[in-house]
Amino acid sequence: MALPLEHTQEEAQVAGQERVREGSPWTGLWAVVAKEMADHLTSARMHILEVLILLTALGTIYAAAQQIRTTIGQDPFIFLKLFTTAREPLPAFVGFLAFLVPLIAIALGFDAVNGEFNRRTMSRILAQPIYRDALLFGKFLAGLFTLALVLTAIWLLTMGLGIIQLGLPPNGEEVARSLFFLLTTVFYGGIWLAVAMVFSIVFRSPATAALASIAVWLFFTVFWSIIAGVLAPILRPVRFGFPEEELAQVQLELFLLRLSPNTLYSEATLALLRPTVRALGFVLPVQLHGAILGTPLPLRQSLLLIWPQLTGLIAATILLFALGYVLFQRQEIRA
Repeated sequence: MALPLEHTQEEAQVAGQERVREGSPWTGLWAVVAKEMADHLTSARMHILEVLILLTALGTIYAAAQQIRTTIGQDPFIFLKLFTTAREPLPAFVGFLAFLVPLIAIALGFDAVNGEFNRRTMSRILAQPIYRDALLFGKFLAGLFTLALVLTAIWLLTMGLGIIQLGLPPNGEEVARSLFFLLTTVFYGGIWLAVAMVFSIVFRSPATAALASIAVWLFFTVFWSIIAGVLAPILRPVRFGFPEEELAQVQLELFLLRLSPNTLYSEATLALLRPTVRALGFVLPVQLHGAILGTPLPLRQSLLLIWPQLTGLIAATILLFALGYVLFQRQEIRA
C-alpha cells in the first residue's frame, strides 16, 4: 500500500537532516588548504609581490649593514639593528614590512570568495563533501600559511645576509627576538587578510573588494592618527588646566591610536627589536624613579611589555574572521 504524500515528505526531510549531520564539518579542510596554497604560490601577482619584497629586503638590509659597520661599536644586540637601522634614501626594514605586508595579505584574500562566484565554481565545490566551514577556514589558512612562508623565507634571507655583511652570527636572544618579530608580522598580516576576505564575501566584484580593503588600510595608515588627535581634545577637553586633565587627554589619544593595527604592530616591534625600551606610550617622570636607563630588558620582560599588543593583533584577526564566517554562512549560494 502506498504511503500518504505527507508521510513521504516528512521522511524525506528527516533523511535529509540525517545526511546533513553525517561527517565532520571540517572534512576536506586540508584539501582546500593545499589547493589554495598551490594557486597562491604559482600565481603571477604573488610572483610580482615576492620579487618586490625580495628586492626590498636585499636593499634595506645591505644599506643597514653598511650603516652599522661604520657607526656602531660594541653592542650586544647589533644583529637586531639590521631590522631598525635606516640609511638614506631607504627606510628601515621594519618600515618596509609595515607597508608591504598589508598589500600582500590583501592580494591573497580580496578574491578568495567572490572569485568562486564569478567563475561559477562555488556551487560545484559545495556539492562535494566539503562544508562551508571547511571551505572558508581552508582559504583563510592557505592565505595565512602562504604569508608565513614568504615572510619566513625573507627572515632567513635577512639572517644569512646579516651574517655575511657583519661577519658574526646572532646570539640566542637575538634569534628568539627576531622569531617573535616574525610571528608578530604574520598576525599583523592576518588582520588584513581577514579584512580582504570579509570584503570578498560582501562584494561580488573582486575590484570593489580590493579597493575597499586598500581604503581601510589607507584610513588606518594615514588618517587615523589625525582623527585620534582631533577626537581626544573634544572628548576629554582641558577645562581648568590641571595636570590630571592633560594626562587624561593624552591617555585617551593613546587609547584611540591603539585601535589601529598599525600602532599595535609598531609598538610590538619596537619593544622586540630594541631591548632597551622599557615602556610604551606616555611615561611620567615618577615612574622612571629607580630605573637604570639604557640597560636592555630580558626577552621575558619585553614579551610581558607587549603582551597587550600581541593579544590585540590576534584578537582582531579572530574577530574579523568570525565576522566573515557569519556573513558567509548567511549568504545564499545558487547553482
